[in-house]
Amino acid sequence: MPEPIVFISHNKIKEGKLEALRENSQQTMPLLREQKPDTILFLAYVSEDGGEVSFLHVFPDAEAMDIHFQGAEERSKKGYEFMQPLSMEIYGSPSDMVLESFRKIAESGVRVSIDSDYLGGFLRLKKGIKPDLP
Repeated sequence: MPEPIVFISHNKIKEGKLEALRENSQQTMPLLREQKPDTILFLAYVSEDGGEVSFLHVFPDAEAMDIHFQGAEERSKKGYEFMQPLSMEIYGSPSDMVLESFRKIAESGVRVSIDSDYLGGFLRLKKGIKPDLP
């Protein structure tokens, strides 16, 4: 049975680039939402001091994660104009293709952790919350 995968990346925002990152995110997120329909969740949060940004992703299975990561190299190049990766976390069992990508990222010095032993759980949206977040 397919298992969900959670991917979280933590990034340092480059000096003076927070507003440019905000603008880029406002352009990129609607495109991702449209082009990656199997991505269950994609959220971004900036730290209180404006120095870091974290991106959270949830996929129903490894195939959806593979589809989401198509074109990721180009998106990352654009994103790295504004930020520098600090660490990445994967919860679940991604495909060999994705694992190989993360091995390369780890070799570049970014901390990557993978917890693949899925115990179970659920995702619930409370009544009245819009599933389409801005």
